[in-house]
Amino acid sequence: MFLLFYYGTKFFIGASAPKGDYYLPFLAEHLDYISWMRNMLLHGAAMIAGLFGYETQFEDPFLIRVVGGRGVFVAFSCVGYGVMSFWSAYVLANRWKFPNSLLWLLLGNLIIVVINVFRIGLFLVAINKQTRFPFGIDHHTWFNIVAYIAIFMLIYFFEKKQRL
Repeated sequence: MFLLFYYGTKFFIGASAPKGDYYLPFLAEHLDYISWMRNMLLHGAAMIAGLFGYETQFEDPFLIRVVGGRGVFVAFSCVGYGVMSFWSAYVLANRWKFPNSLLWLLLGNLIIVVINVFRIGLFLVAINKQTRFPFGIDHHTWFNIVAYIAIFMLIYFFEKKQRL
């Protein structure tokens, strides 16, 4: 399931890129969930930056910038589909009734998205304040650390709930 979700998303990204070799206009025009997720992350990051007093602007579908300052480019790989693929595959591989699986699926992916919004928003603030992330670890690695800690906690509660 993980391979299906992860590589299916990579295929989708390639098939919905107008300049790609395997461009499928229907996907790009009607089912472009990756761009929707990226936009959600960018707008969430703008809200986080706003909490720190920064006004932001969007310069293209991939770039958020502090007005008069530095910006963050959110590529497709920044969306977090690898982590979400892992969580989704884990939940769906378990034998639970559909409503329970759907609840855990949505809860876990929502938590991952919120972590990613904070990551991008805090990175935008950090580069404009010219501060570094703790321990010299880059923001991608921090996202993975925090996201997988959250997933392991979710797995713990998921397994505990399944045994009841």
